[in-house]
Amino acid sequence: MSDQIRAAHILLMYKGSMRSQASRTKEEALSAISEIMEEIREGADFGAMARQYSDCPSSEDGGDLGFFPKGAMVPEFDMAAFKLEPGETSGVVETPFGYHLIQRTD
Repeated sequence: MSDQIRAAHILLMYKGSMRSQASRTKEEALSAISEIMEEIREGADFGAMARQYSDCPSSEDGGDLGFFPKGAMVPEFDMAAFKLEPGETSGVVETPFGYHLIQRTD
């Protein structure tokens, strides 16, 4: 197994999450990311959803984070991302930054 993977993500921050400018509550963020996850499972394009909804600057690139080694991301994100097979999308992952959906792209 490669020591680096490539992944994209959608991040919804909430009031009080790390580096957040968001005004939504934690509950609103969880509800919204759950709806986005359902849309993706029903065939919506991950990159398009990232561009539309993600609070991360990577949203401009469809959520693409490029290649990264194990340990480069916060532990919760790292663990979820490295469990995915290429093309697979995670469920909701909570980190200090908020709620993520992660798609392994390579």
